Amino acid sequence: METENILSWTLQEEIPTPSDIQALLINGERAIASFRTFRDSATFTDGRLIVRDAQGMTGRKVEMYSLPYSSINMWSSENAGTLDFNSEIELWTRAGHVKIKLTRKADVRRIDSLIAWAVLSSH
Repeated sequence: METENILSWTLQEEIPTPSDIQALLINGERAIASFRTFRDSATFTDGRLIVRDAQGMTGRKVEMYSLPYSSINMWSSENAGTLDFNSEIELWTRAGHVKIKLTRKADVRRIDSLIAWAVLSSH
């Protein structure tokens, strides 16, 4: 599986859950938190991470990524330092190694907590 596009995800700040995400959820699945990305959004549900990635000049071509928490084997989080502006979350999954960068407006500890809750809780 190619993961090069995944390596470019950057979560910028928490936002209300986009309305089009509801159509992607299965019966009983709930959106927990959403974050703005460069052109779109990433939504943590109670079962997976959904990343919506608009492509091209018009943004009409949309690729949706869905990462079930059950595929995450391990993760790490790194807060921003004095000279380093971005925090980072790394996920080791059955699909490969995924890096997610976070700007200062995205709380790395909140996201770390969301992943811990999702991976370690039985839903």
